[in-house]
Amino acid sequence: MRQALQQAALAAEASEVPIGAVIVRAQAVIGRAHNQVEMLKDPTAHAEMIAITQAANAIGDWRLTECALYVTKEPCPMCAGAITLARIPKVVFGVSDPQSTGTLHAEEIIRGVLEEECRSILQDFFKLARKQDADRP
Repeated sequence: MRQALQQAALAAEASEVPIGAVIVRAQAVIGRAHNQVEMLKDPTAHAEMIAITQAANAIGDWRLTECALYVTKEPCPMCAGAITLARIPKVVFGVSDPQSTGTLHAEEIIRGVLEEECRSILQDFFKLARKQDADRP
């Protein structure tokens, strides 16, 4: 999860919503990403989506059945669907998303890992964004 937080910090530096994701297989990182929606002008460029693509390319298969996904925030419905389709059996996330619709299906779901750190990076980002919006003429 610490590596996912590092990815989230990269997102914040790039003025992206600070969410990071890491995919691990056999104790090796095979995918790591942060949100790139603004940079790529792509609404699907979420950290999880990019990490899933990297992981699938790394192993040469779309079935990520021996992998675990670590992500700083509970996946949105789009990402939850991709996680299901990729057959990722284990998902670990930091902070819950109250807007999540409960679409995440995995054999093992672990919530609240480094929750305070994951929450803080999101809250700090949005506080700064609101301040910048308020300071605009």
